[in-house]
Amino acid sequence: MVTALTSTVDLVHGGRWTSLRGGDREWLWHRPDSARSRVRPGDAFVDAGGIEECLPTVRGKPDHGAVWSRPWRRLDAETAGLTGDDFELTRTVRHAGGAVAADYRLSAVPGWSFVWAAHALLELSDAARIDAPAGTATRVYDDARDLIAGNWPDGAPWLMAEWPSPLGLPLHRLGPPDGTAVGAILSDCPRVSVVDGPDELTLSLAADAQPVSMALWRNLGGFPQPDPYRSIGVEPMLGTVFDLAEAGPGDAAVVPPSGVCAWRLVLEALS
Repeated sequence: MVTALTSTVDLVHGGRWTSLRGGDREWLWHRPDSARSRVRPGDAFVDAGGIEECLPTVRGKPDHGAVWSRPWRRLDAETAGLTGDDFELTRTVRHAGGAVAADYRLSAVPGWSFVWAAHALLELSDAARIDAPAGTATRVYDDARDLIAGNWPDGAPWLMAEWPSPLGLPLHRLGPPDGTAVGAILSDCPRVSVVDGPDELTLSLAADAQPVSMALWRNLGGFPQPDPYRSIGVEPMLGTVFDLAEAGPGDAAVVPPSGVCAWRLVLEALS
């Protein structure tokens, strides 16, 4: 049965999504950290949960991008935006048919490349799993180098394998804390579902002529040291790498000749 979702955002603190609720369930994980309210552009990322807007990179510089640390301005009841050093970004959030849809519009010089992610940290049980098409090409990052059989090639930031158990790692199973933390990106994957008991959250992303992926941050108590915690990130993204500086041909989104790039994120729930 479809469960109507509602959402709230905090424009002052980076346009951050602070709630995604369906019925009695809050889907967003939170980690209280007083430093989150004091960040300024260029500061290190503060992992407070919710959904953070990451652009023009996720890993790399600036840490988690230049958007999450800047205040947004409200343009109307549904639309907000901000101006970065090289771009302008707006986001229009609507609630209809039980779903939450966010339409993004980025204006920049044609040819400007970027990575964007909805850095969604979800409140999930140890039994939760991710449903995505079997065989999806998946980049497993070198966080996993000590977890796989055999030697990790020197200098390789990632290895490519197939979902749901790339390199023998059952990444679809989110599981209890076990001291590991792995980042991965499911390439050319516009839709995944997170199933947790009777509840299901589906995240879908659409963009014309851009690389569409789903990133996974499966932190089962392996990060950060010395005080790790469990956190699960399921992150719709434009691009196929975490760090824009590592992007090869086709790995990043590129602003077309029109100077405008648009994409849509849709969140839906069942219970």
